[in-house]
Amino acid sequence: MSTVLHDEIVVDLGDRSYPVFVGSDMVADVELMIPDDVGKIAIVTQQNIKILPKLARPFQIFNIDDGEQAKSLATVAELCSGFARMGMNRKDLVLAIGGGIVSDTAGFAAASFHRGLRYGIIATTLLAQVDAAIGGKTGVNIAEGKNLIGAFWQPSFVLCDLAALGSLPQRELQCGRGEMAKYAFLGAEGLDRMPLHAQVSACVRIKANFVESDEREGDRRALLNYGHTLAHVVEAVGFDDSRVDLKHGEAVAIGLIFAARLAKRLGRIDQARVDYHYRVIESYGLPTKLPIRVDPDRLIELMFKDKKSFGTLTFVLDSDSGVELVRDIEVDPVKEELVEFNS
Repeated sequence: MSTVLHDEIVVDLGDRSYPVFVGSDMVADVELMIPDDVGKIAIVTQQNIKILPKLARPFQIFNIDDGEQAKSLATVAELCSGFARMGMNRKDLVLAIGGGIVSDTAGFAAASFHRGLRYGIIATTLLAQVDAAIGGKTGVNIAEGKNLIGAFWQPSFVLCDLAALGSLPQRELQCGRGEMAKYAFLGAEGLDRMPLHAQVSACVRIKANFVESDEREGDRRALLNYGHTLAHVVEAVGFDDSRVDLKHGEAVAIGLIFAARLAKRLGRIDQARVDYHYRVIESYGLPTKLPIRVDPDRLIELMFKDKKSFGTLTFVLDSDSGVELVRDIEVDPVKEELVEFNS
């Protein structure tokens, strides 16, 4: 790599292992990461992302729309049609350049076309760098919920280019900090006191460890969904209610607070631990409550459809021994906490 300062973290998955590089101004190094036998490259990005690496082989650019609405089966169908018109085959490469919306959608299209094309990621947002681009979870939304259709499909490489963060709006940076806050409860104590490259690398290392031990989210990897149960259902409500104007990281921050409050209601933690959740979230300048009142019954209905629920109310909850996956939670305490939290 030509960058002077970068960290390399390997996601060790045997023959599906791949490197994650964290550093600045690494776009020029993309060609070094592309396998020699790649013939054509499909670049999936967005119109407002002004990053285009110099490539030595033929490529075509596909711009997808902004926002969660772009994460759809219709977008995947459009991309796959474009790949077909290019004449792409399994030796070719999809290159996602952008944030989590781009990597999730492009990754699912890559996993689907010809039952699997190789793909790489240049992660340009903080959220993608610390979470979305790592681990091979790809997918799209449907009206019934967020990320309900997808596949596990590991990338060939991930570049977390910190230089790209300089052009991000403040709210996009806050969105990434919502995911970073989650890692404070998963082993990254003192994260906010580290320089940025160390923060990103620490998050990547933690996520890589979870992915290596549980690639397909059978159990332990589900802990990475801490704060996401409420986050995902609130985002789903926002699909048809414009008053719920939350970025993913903001929704996760709110979900972390709710999960802490629910854990206290269930006798798993004390008020001091709940207060610690508030301090962490507030230290990142993130919201701690829902922007509008939402029908608790509607939220619970969506929670039962969560992909980790297996037909029961399932949350990742804190305890004296750390966060744990808890299944078969009774409806009443969840509803009671939603009513109090949402008042």
